[in-house]
Amino acid sequence: MKRFIGALAIAAAITTPAMAQEFKPTNPECIAPASPGGGWDFICRTVSKLFNDLNLADSAIQVTNMTGGGGGVAYAHVVAKRNEDDNLIVAASNGTTTRLAQDAYPGNTENDVRWLASFGAEYGVIAVAADSEIDDLKELVEQVKADPRSVAFAGGSAVGGYDHLKVLKLAKAAGVDDVRQIKYVAFSGGGEAMAQVLGGSIQAFTGDFSEVRGFVEAGDIRIVAVLAPKRLENFNQFPTAVEQGYAVTGPNWRGLYVPKGMSDEAYAYWSEAVQKMVASPEWEKIRSDAGIEPLDYFGEDVAAFVEGNVSEIRALSKEIGLIK
Repeated sequence: MKRFIGALAIAAAITTPAMAQEFKPTNPECIAPASPGGGWDFICRTVSKLFNDLNLADSAIQVTNMTGGGGGVAYAHVVAKRNEDDNLIVAASNGTTTRLAQDAYPGNTENDVRWLASFGAEYGVIAVAADSEIDDLKELVEQVKADPRSVAFAGGSAVGGYDHLKVLKLAKAAGVDDVRQIKYVAFSGGGEAMAQVLGGSIQAFTGDFSEVRGFVEAGDIRIVAVLAPKRLENFNQFPTAVEQGYAVTGPNWRGLYVPKGMSDEAYAYWSEAVQKMVASPEWEKIRSDAGIEPLDYFGEDVAAFVEGNVSEIRALSKEIGLIK
Protein backbone atom coordinates (compact mmCIF):
# COMPACT_ATOMS: atom_id res chain seq x y z
CA MET A 1 0.00 0.00 0.00
CA LYS A 2 2.83 2.42 0.87
CA ARG A 3 4.48 1.67 -2.46
CA PHE A 4 1.17 2.32 -4.24
CA ILE A 5 0.69 5.68 -2.47
CA GLY A 6 4.30 6.61 -3.19
CA ALA A 7 3.85 5.79 -6.83
CA LEU A 8 0.75 7.97 -6.98
CA ALA A 9 2.65 10.85 -5.41
CA ILE A 10 5.49 10.51 -7.91
CA ALA A 11 3.02 10.32 -10.79
CA ALA A 12 1.24 13.44 -9.55
CA ALA A 13 4.54 15.31 -9.25
CA ILE A 14 5.42 14.38 -12.80
CA THR A 15 2.05 15.03 -14.45
CA THR A 16 0.98 18.24 -12.71
CA PRO A 17 3.49 20.55 -14.43
CA ALA A 18 2.80 18.84 -17.74
CA MET A 19 -0.92 19.50 -17.33
CA ALA A 20 -0.17 23.17 -16.65
CA GLN A 21 1.70 23.36 -19.91
CA GLU A 22 -1.23 21.80 -21.81
CA PHE A 23 -3.36 24.96 -21.47
CA LYS A 24 -4.01 26.83 -24.68
CA PRO A 25 -6.52 29.68 -25.07
CA THR A 26 -9.63 28.74 -27.04
CA ASN A 27 -10.70 32.27 -28.02
CA PRO A 28 -7.68 34.48 -27.30
CA GLU A 29 -8.35 38.21 -27.13
CA CYS A 30 -6.23 41.31 -26.58
CA ILE A 31 -7.96 44.49 -25.44
CA ALA A 32 -6.37 47.75 -26.61
CA PRO A 33 -7.84 50.38 -24.25
CA ALA A 34 -7.93 53.10 -26.95
CA SER A 35 -8.79 53.74 -30.58
CA PRO A 36 -6.83 52.08 -33.41
CA GLY A 37 -3.46 53.61 -34.21
CA GLY A 38 -2.12 54.41 -30.74
CA GLY A 39 0.46 52.76 -28.52
CA TRP A 40 -1.92 50.30 -26.88
CA ASP A 41 -3.29 49.29 -30.28
CA PHE A 42 0.31 48.77 -31.48
CA ILE A 43 0.93 46.40 -28.57
CA CYS A 44 -2.11 44.23 -29.23
CA ARG A 45 -1.72 44.07 -32.99
CA THR A 46 1.98 43.27 -32.74
CA VAL A 47 1.38 40.51 -30.19
CA SER A 48 -1.46 39.11 -32.31
CA LYS A 49 0.69 39.06 -35.45
CA LEU A 50 3.73 37.50 -33.81
CA PHE A 51 1.74 34.85 -31.93
CA ASN A 52 0.34 33.83 -35.31
CA ASP A 53 3.67 33.99 -37.15
CA LEU A 54 5.49 32.04 -34.42
CA ASN A 55 2.67 29.50 -33.88
CA LEU A 56 2.38 30.38 -30.20
CA ALA A 57 -1.41 29.97 -30.18
CA ASP A 58 -3.77 27.57 -31.93
CA SER A 59 -6.05 30.39 -33.09
CA ALA A 60 -5.58 34.05 -33.93
CA ILE A 61 -5.72 36.60 -31.14
CA GLN A 62 -8.68 38.93 -31.67
CA VAL A 63 -7.90 42.61 -31.05
CA THR A 64 -10.67 44.61 -29.37
CA ASN A 65 -10.42 48.40 -29.11
CA MET A 66 -12.16 49.64 -25.96
CA THR A 67 -11.88 53.40 -25.56
CA GLY A 68 -12.69 55.67 -22.67
CA GLY A 69 -11.24 57.12 -19.49
CA GLY A 70 -7.63 56.91 -20.60
CA GLY A 71 -7.80 53.14 -20.29
CA GLY A 72 -10.17 53.23 -17.32
CA VAL A 73 -13.16 51.78 -19.18
CA ALA A 74 -11.18 48.71 -20.21
CA TYR A 75 -9.63 48.35 -16.75
CA ALA A 76 -13.02 48.44 -15.02
CA HIS A 77 -14.43 46.01 -17.61
CA VAL A 78 -11.69 43.48 -16.91
CA VAL A 79 -12.01 43.79 -13.14
CA ALA A 80 -15.82 43.66 -12.99
CA LYS A 81 -16.76 41.38 -15.89
CA ARG A 82 -13.75 39.35 -17.00
CA ASN A 83 -11.95 38.63 -13.74
CA GLU A 84 -11.55 34.89 -14.37
CA ASP A 85 -11.10 34.97 -18.16
CA ASP A 86 -8.14 32.75 -19.10
CA ASN A 87 -8.31 33.88 -22.73
CA LEU A 88 -7.75 37.60 -22.12
CA ILE A 89 -4.69 39.84 -22.22
CA VAL A 90 -4.74 43.66 -22.10
CA ALA A 91 -2.26 46.23 -23.41
CA ALA A 92 -0.57 48.41 -20.78
CA SER A 93 2.01 51.16 -20.60
CA ASN A 94 3.19 54.04 -18.48
CA GLY A 95 -0.15 55.68 -19.24
CA THR A 96 -1.83 52.86 -17.29
CA THR A 97 0.37 53.17 -14.23
CA THR A 98 0.28 56.99 -14.26
CA ARG A 99 -3.52 56.99 -14.09
CA LEU A 100 -3.54 54.30 -11.43
CA ALA A 101 -1.03 56.29 -9.38
CA GLN A 102 -3.23 59.38 -9.65
CA ASP A 103 -6.46 57.51 -8.75
CA ALA A 104 -7.89 58.22 -12.20
CA TYR A 105 -9.52 54.78 -12.42
CA PRO A 106 -12.22 55.29 -9.75
CA GLY A 107 -12.56 52.34 -7.41
CA ASN A 108 -9.64 50.44 -8.93
CA THR A 109 -5.97 50.08 -7.98
CA GLU A 110 -2.89 48.42 -9.47
CA ASN A 111 -3.66 45.36 -7.31
CA ASP A 112 -6.94 44.57 -9.09
CA VAL A 113 -5.25 42.85 -12.06
CA ARG A 114 -2.28 40.54 -12.57
CA TRP A 115 0.68 42.01 -14.39
CA LEU A 116 2.01 39.77 -17.15
CA ALA A 117 4.94 41.42 -18.87
CA SER A 118 6.92 44.48 -19.81
CA PHE A 119 8.74 43.97 -23.10
CA GLY A 120 10.15 47.30 -24.13
CA ALA A 121 10.21 51.01 -23.54
CA GLU A 122 10.18 54.11 -25.64
CA TYR A 123 12.22 56.73 -23.85
CA GLY A 124 11.36 60.37 -23.43
CA VAL A 125 13.29 63.30 -24.83
CA ILE A 126 13.82 66.96 -24.10
CA ALA A 127 14.17 68.97 -27.30
CA VAL A 128 14.38 72.53 -28.58
CA ALA A 129 13.97 74.18 -31.96
CA ALA A 130 16.99 73.74 -34.23
CA ASP A 131 17.69 77.48 -34.16
CA SER A 132 17.22 77.82 -30.39
CA GLU A 133 19.78 79.85 -28.44
CA ILE A 134 19.84 77.00 -25.91
CA ASP A 135 22.85 74.84 -26.82
CA ASP A 136 22.54 71.87 -24.49
CA LEU A 137 20.70 70.39 -21.51
CA LYS A 138 22.96 72.06 -18.95
CA GLU A 139 22.19 75.50 -20.36
CA LEU A 140 18.46 74.73 -20.36
CA VAL A 141 18.54 73.48 -16.78
CA GLU A 142 20.55 76.47 -15.54
CA GLN A 143 18.03 78.81 -17.13
CA VAL A 144 15.20 76.95 -15.38
CA LYS A 145 17.00 77.05 -12.04
CA ALA A 146 17.64 80.79 -12.37
CA ASP A 147 14.00 81.50 -13.18
CA PRO A 148 11.61 78.50 -13.44
CA ARG A 149 8.94 80.63 -15.13
CA SER A 150 11.29 81.76 -17.91
CA VAL A 151 11.18 78.43 -19.74
CA ALA A 152 7.94 76.82 -20.91
CA PHE A 153 7.81 73.13 -21.81
CA ALA A 154 5.23 71.88 -24.31
CA GLY A 155 3.94 68.31 -24.18
CA GLY A 156 1.19 66.16 -25.62
CA SER A 157 -0.18 64.87 -22.30
CA ALA A 158 -2.44 66.63 -19.82
CA VAL A 159 -1.11 68.44 -16.77
CA GLY A 160 0.06 65.65 -14.49
CA GLY A 161 0.50 63.27 -17.42
CA TYR A 162 3.79 61.58 -18.16
CA ASP A 163 5.16 64.27 -20.50
CA HIS A 164 4.70 66.73 -17.63
CA LEU A 165 6.17 64.34 -15.07
CA LYS A 166 9.33 63.84 -17.18
CA VAL A 167 10.14 67.53 -16.83
CA LEU A 168 9.44 67.46 -13.10
CA LYS A 169 11.73 64.45 -12.67
CA LEU A 170 14.47 66.34 -14.52
CA ALA A 171 13.91 69.41 -12.35
CA LYS A 172 14.18 67.33 -9.17
CA ALA A 173 17.38 65.68 -10.41
CA ALA A 174 18.79 69.16 -11.16
CA GLY A 175 18.03 70.38 -7.64
CA VAL A 176 15.09 72.70 -8.33
CA ASP A 177 13.63 73.44 -4.88
CA ASP A 178 9.98 73.76 -5.86
CA VAL A 179 9.09 71.80 -9.00
CA ARG A 180 5.57 73.27 -8.91
CA GLN A 181 7.06 76.42 -10.42
CA ILE A 182 8.02 74.62 -13.63
CA LYS A 183 5.95 75.95 -16.53
CA TYR A 184 4.29 73.19 -18.54
CA VAL A 185 1.78 73.80 -21.34
CA ALA A 186 -0.43 70.84 -22.31
CA PHE A 187 -1.54 70.20 -25.89
CA SER A 188 -3.77 67.56 -27.43
CA GLY A 189 -0.83 65.72 -28.95
CA GLY A 190 2.90 65.79 -29.56
CA GLY A 191 2.53 67.29 -33.04
CA GLU A 192 0.61 70.30 -31.77
CA ALA A 193 3.11 70.79 -28.96
CA MET A 194 6.00 70.60 -31.44
CA ALA A 195 4.40 73.27 -33.64
CA GLN A 196 4.45 75.71 -30.72
CA VAL A 197 8.14 75.05 -30.11
CA LEU A 198 8.92 75.52 -33.81
CA GLY A 199 6.90 78.73 -33.81
CA GLY A 200 9.04 80.12 -31.00
CA SER A 201 6.27 80.73 -28.48
CA ILE A 202 7.49 77.87 -26.26
CA GLN A 203 11.12 77.13 -25.49
CA ALA A 204 11.30 73.34 -25.10
CA PHE A 205 9.47 70.12 -25.90
CA THR A 206 8.92 67.08 -23.70
CA GLY A 207 7.65 63.87 -25.24
CA ASP A 208 8.71 60.50 -26.64
CA PHE A 209 11.46 59.84 -29.15
CA SER A 210 9.04 58.69 -31.88
CA GLU A 211 7.27 62.06 -31.74
CA VAL A 212 10.39 64.07 -32.54
CA ARG A 213 12.24 61.66 -34.81
CA GLY A 214 10.80 63.00 -38.08
CA PHE A 215 11.32 66.64 -37.03
CA VAL A 216 14.93 65.91 -36.05
CA GLU A 217 15.64 64.16 -39.35
CA ALA A 218 14.13 67.16 -41.18
CA GLY A 219 16.47 69.51 -39.29
CA ASP A 220 13.71 71.39 -37.46
CA ILE A 221 14.19 70.08 -33.93
CA ARG A 222 17.30 69.39 -31.85
CA ILE A 223 17.33 66.81 -29.05
CA VAL A 224 19.26 68.03 -26.01
CA ALA A 225 18.67 64.90 -23.95
CA VAL A 226 17.26 61.40 -24.22
CA LEU A 227 15.82 60.23 -20.89
CA ALA A 228 17.31 56.74 -21.08
CA PRO A 229 19.93 54.95 -18.95
CA LYS A 230 22.27 54.84 -21.96
CA ARG A 231 22.25 56.05 -25.54
CA LEU A 232 19.60 54.54 -27.80
CA GLU A 233 20.66 51.42 -29.63
CA ASN A 234 20.09 52.65 -33.19
CA PHE A 235 20.18 56.39 -32.53
CA ASN A 236 23.31 56.78 -30.43
CA GLN A 237 24.13 60.26 -31.71
CA PHE A 238 21.82 61.76 -29.08
CA PRO A 239 23.20 62.31 -25.53
CA THR A 240 21.36 61.14 -22.45
CA ALA A 241 20.50 63.27 -19.43
CA VAL A 242 22.41 60.76 -17.32
CA GLU A 243 25.70 61.29 -19.14
CA GLN A 244 25.21 65.06 -18.79
CA GLY A 245 25.03 64.75 -15.00
CA TYR A 246 21.27 64.46 -14.38
CA ALA A 247 20.23 61.06 -13.03
CA VAL A 248 16.79 60.85 -14.60
CA THR A 249 15.11 58.46 -17.01
CA GLY A 250 11.66 58.59 -18.58
CA PRO A 251 10.65 55.22 -20.01
CA ASN A 252 7.21 54.76 -21.50
CA TRP A 253 7.11 51.01 -21.06
CA ARG A 254 5.03 48.63 -23.18
CA GLY A 255 3.46 45.48 -21.79
CA LEU A 256 0.40 43.50 -20.77
CA TYR A 257 -1.82 42.70 -17.82
CA VAL A 258 -4.39 39.93 -17.35
CA PRO A 259 -7.41 39.37 -15.10
CA LYS A 260 -6.50 38.89 -11.45
CA GLY A 261 -8.54 35.68 -11.26
CA MET A 262 -6.83 34.03 -14.24
CA SER A 263 -5.80 30.46 -13.46
CA ASP A 264 -2.14 29.75 -12.74
CA GLU A 265 -2.06 27.37 -15.71
CA ALA A 266 -3.27 30.08 -18.07
CA TYR A 267 -0.90 32.66 -16.61
CA ALA A 268 2.02 30.26 -17.04
CA TYR A 269 1.06 29.73 -20.70
CA TRP A 270 0.75 33.44 -21.50
CA SER A 271 3.97 34.31 -19.66
CA GLU A 272 5.97 31.60 -21.42
CA ALA A 273 4.49 32.46 -24.82
CA VAL A 274 5.22 36.18 -24.48
CA GLN A 275 8.79 35.41 -23.43
CA LYS A 276 9.22 33.28 -26.55
CA MET A 277 7.86 36.15 -28.63
CA VAL A 278 10.28 38.63 -27.03
CA ALA A 279 13.21 36.30 -27.71
CA SER A 280 12.36 35.98 -31.41
CA PRO A 281 14.24 37.76 -34.25
CA GLU A 282 10.86 38.92 -35.54
CA TRP A 283 10.16 40.91 -32.36
CA GLU A 284 13.72 42.21 -32.32
CA LYS A 285 13.24 43.74 -35.77
CA ILE A 286 9.86 45.31 -34.94
CA ARG A 287 11.22 46.70 -31.68
CA SER A 288 14.34 48.11 -33.30
CA ASP A 289 12.47 49.68 -36.23
CA ALA A 290 10.08 51.40 -33.81
CA GLY A 291 12.88 52.83 -31.66
CA ILE A 292 11.80 50.74 -28.67
CA GLU A 293 14.55 49.71 -26.26
CA PRO A 294 14.60 46.43 -24.26
CA LEU A 295 12.88 46.60 -20.86
CA ASP A 296 11.91 43.02 -20.15
CA TYR A 297 10.21 41.91 -16.94
CA PHE A 298 8.01 38.88 -16.32
CA GLY A 299 6.25 37.19 -13.41
CA GLU A 300 7.28 38.52 -10.00
CA ASP A 301 9.75 40.90 -11.63
CA VAL A 302 7.07 42.73 -13.63
CA ALA A 303 4.85 42.96 -10.54
CA ALA A 304 7.73 44.60 -8.63
CA PHE A 305 8.48 46.89 -11.58
CA VAL A 306 4.87 48.09 -11.76
CA GLU A 307 4.74 48.63 -8.00
CA GLY A 308 7.85 50.79 -8.16
CA ASN A 309 6.57 52.70 -11.20
CA VAL A 310 3.25 53.49 -9.50
CA SER A 311 4.94 54.49 -6.23
CA GLU A 312 7.31 56.91 -7.97
CA ILE A 313 4.54 58.59 -9.95
CA ARG A 314 2.24 58.74 -6.92
CA ALA A 315 4.90 60.44 -4.80
CA LEU A 316 5.68 63.02 -7.50
CA SER A 317 1.97 63.65 -8.12
CA LYS A 318 1.47 64.33 -4.41
CA GLU A 319 4.43 66.68 -4.35
CA ILE A 320 2.95 68.89 -7.06
CA GLY A 321 -0.53 68.78 -5.55
CA LEU A 322 -2.28 66.65 -8.19
CA ILE A 323 -3.47 64.21 -5.54
CA LYS A 324 -3.62 64.29 -1.75
